[in-house]
Parts: sequence; structure tokens; C-alpha cells
Amino acid sequence: MKMEFNPSNLVEMLDIVAKKYPRRIALIFGAKKITYQQLLEISKKLSSSLYNLGIRKGDKVALWLFNCPEFIYSFFAVLRLGAVVIPINSMFKREEAKFLIENSKARVLICSIDKIEDAQNILSRVSSLNYIISVPCPSENKILLDFYHLIKNNPEFDKEIDIEEEDLAEIIYTSGTTGKPKGACLTHKNLLSNIKDCSQAIKVSKKDCFICILPLFHSFASTVCIFLPIYKGAKIVIMRALRPFKRVLRAIFKHRVTIFAGVPSIYAILSEVEISFFKRWTSIILNPVRLYISGAAALPYQVWEKFERKFKRILLQGYGLTEASPVVSLNPLRRRKPQSVGIPLPSVRVKVVDKEGKELKEDEIGELLVKGPNVMKGYYNLEEETIRALKDGWLYTGDLAKIDKDGFIYIMGRIKEMINVRGLNVYPKEIEDLLYKYPSIKEAAVVGVEHRYRGEVPVAFVVKEKEDLTEKEVINYLRANLASYKVPLRIFFKENLPKNLTG
Repeated sequence: MKMEFNPSNLVEMLDIVAKKYPRRIALIFGAKKITYQQLLEISKKLSSSLYNLGIRKGDKVALWLFNCPEFIYSFFAVLRLGAVVIPINSMFKREEAKFLIENSKARVLICSIDKIEDAQNILSRVSSLNYIISVPCPSENKILLDFYHLIKNNPEFDKEIDIEEEDLAEIIYTSGTTGKPKGACLTHKNLLSNIKDCSQAIKVSKKDCFICILPLFHSFASTVCIFLPIYKGAKIVIMRALRPFKRVLRAIFKHRVTIFAGVPSIYAILSEVEISFFKRWTSIILNPVRLYISGAAALPYQVWEKFERKFKRILLQGYGLTEASPVVSLNPLRRRKPQSVGIPLPSVRVKVVDKEGKELKEDEIGELLVKGPNVMKGYYNLEEETIRALKDGWLYTGDLAKIDKDGFIYIMGRIKEMINVRGLNVYPKEIEDLLYKYPSIKEAAVVGVEHRYRGEVPVAFVVKEKEDLTEKEVINYLRANLASYKVPLRIFFKENLPKNLTG
């Protein structure tokens, strides 16, 4: 058995891999193919550029880019200086991006060309921000610079910056349900531990080829679609966007993609797409993908079952959150439990506790706590929030879960989503799982609403698979399978259900 190499930081990881596999293809983007040696050289030239702009250890550099190789060059260029990456959602509007830049005190912003106008407006209003680097830049000046000119005109960075494993690598802002986003501070140690655990869990090798359709600013994408393949010297096919999906399919077959990471909504679409019998079996036989991974949101059982039956490939569900770098658990390759999010990664410990913090027994529902080297350092400049989230090294996830006798985790929903009916706890996911099993239902969501006598009651929103489905039929089905207090008061039929970025 080969020993895993043990870099102390992400920069050392890239240096070692590039030295070992200089001519191997690292990145594919459209017609572009970039080797590991080229990835290293370009990122080091950008490091020189940033250093000349005054970026030093601990400084923040924001990335507001669509999926492209420049995102990855920039990430490693910033890290090489001991500086900290601030990824910004590429779909954010001006004021949303401004909050992240201002809150993090970013000194440089690297952005896509279509963000220039917004970036200049932000620079005029945020005192910490000194420079904008655009990919590319139509007209340069002293503070608005062209990414490619900087690469062309600077040598590779050759200074040795001391980067400790406990140093910050990135601050990822989580999209909180209330208030402003919070910046989760992730160290080199956090990310490396998660990379190594994921590599071990899904048996990644240098022969693998990952396709990245997820937005690179997302923690799931950066760990699973950037750092993990680079750690093993594998290939990464970067897709600018998911649509048109035919382009993604062509890339999968052309580049012999072996690992596909997505969110539940993608698998729901694929499981519903009409494919002729001949085409389906041809695609199954020719399909190079050995493993599909679903994360970032709950994967409905019906979607998992339909997808695997249709494509004859493994679809692994896992669980994670930004504050845990992000992967906490994955279903094992050989002994999966489809409605579970799997078992904890090798370095990770989990437990379920009640409101008083007492550990619960198997199959009892409570808050899921996570502990391990992947757990964040804290929230950026939010001491009280950090104290609430981290206690004795345990991360309080805010997720309701239970753990079975075999150690498999089942997510039951968010604590804030729990419905209190006359003092009895009702978990929306339990009802949603039942709705998804009903053949005439395509999608479902359950929420709690105030009720004059019961305190709260559940109501369900459903997308029909068959037009003749009635509210009475659905309620009768649920009454046959649930205690009466759990049955939704009303069923509302919708054309579609709103979804966020994670599906």
C-alpha cells in the first residue's frame, strides 16, 4: 500500500505534485489544456504581481470570478504569499459583493471582465480595497490591471514565505438564513485534513478525471473539485456553466471523466430526462464516470433510486457544511444506506445531543455535533457567534440528525425548521421523504405555519408527476403512514419549487 504524502500546507501540496507530474494535464477548459508545471508557473507569476502590489502574509484577496482556470491560478497565487482567499459568489450583485470585500478588508479584488463596473464602484466606497485585477481588462490604469499582462510581465515568485498549518487559507462566507453572511475561517490544516479523508473514502488516484460543474467559490467545489484532484495529480475539467447540458455530456465522454460531483437538483433533472432505450444503454456502456457524488443539500430517496436505476452507476450521498471544510460524512462505496448521509470521514467524530447537550442514544433525534481537524477556526471577527458555534472543540451544526447502530447518520432537517404541534416535534424531512416515495409526486417541501389552537401545523407544497393527483389522495396516503399530528393540514400544488444554489 502506497503511503500518502503529507504536505504541511496547500502551496507545498501543489509544489510536490507539480514536481512529480510536471507534464500531466491538470486543468482542461474548453480547448485549453494546462499541465501541472504550467499551473505552478502561472500561479507563481501572479504571486509576484500580488507581492509587488503590496500583498503580504495575512492580507485578504477577493476572487469574484466565474468558473475558469484563472480562479485556480489566483487561489494558489494568494496562498503562496501566506495571504487569505475570499471567494465571492459569482452571482452576487454589487452590494452583496461589497459586504464581503468590506467585511474581510480585502486589499485586492480579482474579477471577471463583466464585473469591472461594479468592482470600480466598490473600490470607490471601500477604503481597504486598493487594486482591481480583471480577467481580462479592456483599459488599464494604475489601480485597474489586466490579469494576463501581470502574468506576462512578472517572473515567478521565488521568496520563501513561512506558512504554518494553522494559518488561514480562505474565509468562505456562509449564506445564513438570518442576518448578514458569516465568514468561516478555514486553515491549511482544515482543508488538507478534509482532502486526505475524502481521497481515502472514495479511492482517488492520479488516473481519475474530475468534472467541475459546481461554482468554484463554493466550499464543496473548492475541496472536492480543486484540492482533492490536485492532491492526487488527477485531471480537472472545468465547465463555465451547467447549461447547455449537452456540452457537459460531450466533455464527460471526450475527456473520460471518472468523478462527477453535483447537487441534488442536477441529479433530479438527470433522473427525469427522457432518453430512448438505445441511447440509454449506449450511454451506460460508454459512460466513463465511475462515481457520482451528491452534496450541499439533502438528496431525496426517489431521486437516488431513479438515477441509479437509469444510469447503472453509484451515486454517493454525503453531508457537510462550510464550517467543516466542508465534508463530514460519506456513504461507503461498498455498504451504502441510501437514505443516510453515510459515516463520518476517518478523522471526524460526530454525536447527537439534546437541548441540554446530553448525548443521545442510537436512533434518537437531536442536534448533530462535529469534531475534527476539518472544523473551522471560527467566524471572522464574530466572537459571540464563534462561541455559540464551537464548544469544547465541537461544532454545533444546527442540523437535526440521528445515528443508527452501524454509525450511519440521517439528517432530519434544521433545528429552525422543526415544527412544534401541541408540544410534539414534527420533522419536515420525515414527511418529505414519504411524499417523494409516492409515484405521482415529483417534488415536495414541507414547512410549519402558525395555527390558532395547535401552535404550529405542517403544510406541504407538491409538484405533480401526474395531473390527476388530488389533495385528498395525498392526505389519505400520509394518514396511512404517519401519526395524525404529523399529517399536513393542507397540500398546495405548484408548477415548480424554488431552489437555491445548492439544490
